[in-house]
Amino acid sequence: MLKIVLLLLVSFDSYAGGMVFFCQPQQVASMQSSLAGYFATLGIPPDEIVHSSNDGVLRYTLNTPTSDFTTLDFSARPELKIQDIRITLPARNGGHHHLTTVSQKEIVLALLQHGRWTEFKAEACDIKALKDHVGVRQNIVAWAQELNWIWPNGGEAKWNKKYWRDGTPEKKYPLYVALNDVFMNQRHYAIGCYTAAKLVVMQGVLDYYRRIKQSPQQAQRIEERLLLDQEPLVGIEPARLWAFEKDFDASTLNQPGKLLKIIDDVKPMNFVPGDWVYFLNTDTLSYEKIGYEGSNAIYLGRGQFSDYYNDHHHAYSYFEKLNEVYQWRNGVFSLSRDFLKIKPVQDAARLGLPPSEGGLLNSVRVVPYYFSFGALPVR
Repeated sequence: MLKIVLLLLVSFDSYAGGMVFFCQPQQVASMQSSLAGYFATLGIPPDEIVHSSNDGVLRYTLNTPTSDFTTLDFSARPELKIQDIRITLPARNGGHHHLTTVSQKEIVLALLQHGRWTEFKAEACDIKALKDHVGVRQNIVAWAQELNWIWPNGGEAKWNKKYWRDGTPEKKYPLYVALNDVFMNQRHYAIGCYTAAKLVVMQGVLDYYRRIKQSPQQAQRIEERLLLDQEPLVGIEPARLWAFEKDFDASTLNQPGKLLKIIDDVKPMNFVPGDWVYFLNTDTLSYEKIGYEGSNAIYLGRGQFSDYYNDHHHAYSYFEKLNEVYQWRNGVFSLSRDFLKIKPVQDAARLGLPPSEGGLLNSVRVVPYYFSFGALPVR
């Protein structure tokens, strides 16, 4: 049976992650009650929760072995009883599109798994902060699921000139209108995976507060932040995500992202739906080919990663994604065209380690802020 354990009065070094709430002492009882109710609505049994407090610090984690970091198989673990859900997204000409997506239960369980810390401090010590965060992540996943953009393959990007000028939105339209067009008229756009990841995050965050949360004030706040420099696609993520690049500008190291922050030292195979992850091409030769430096992907839950161009039935498994990036060194830039060049991977598990350990996957995850709960970092 699934168990969730709130472990306190211990050193955090004894455990490898989970959710931590730093609250005022007078907030603890209310927060515990709110969390218990939230877990119950998600189908997580209340009798499997142990809770206590230490000077206002609450820590929740799954009662899986401390060496169990993976979240990729959550939907296949029968004891978790995870089921996907059906949602509706806006479509062209005022229509609607129905799709199956990751459940909020899976998102919460992934946040509770060993392998990373997720902290809620100050104003974010609020059940609403957690619910918003889960909702934003789910909406990012939903918008990332069924994409059919064009891969430019080293050529110039293509944008719908009615709404965009080389990646800069036309000022005569609200930003959300220009973003909606990117997703509702996808064949008008040829973009690389870096731009694709940024657009998915922007759409997921802004659409959540405009359409789902119906918070015009918060939506406006996010739009204004994106348009600080009139270039909403610039600086979505913290600059230090790219600190490993040879031409990285060290003066930007501490520049925060407009919408995203970094969680460091995440264990291999630990992903929360809505994470932006980066698979680095460590082959020096193919790395120089434009568009093949690495792969920016969104984790969709259910063991799947985004496929922006519908090259692989809208999703890749973890090892399919690792293999895709690895095979670039063998000249496999199209699975259908270059299939004869594919060479078997001898140690697939190693590819999931950080590049410093011979793998392809950076050990950081890029995740959304808690937008309504506290001031965002000044850019």
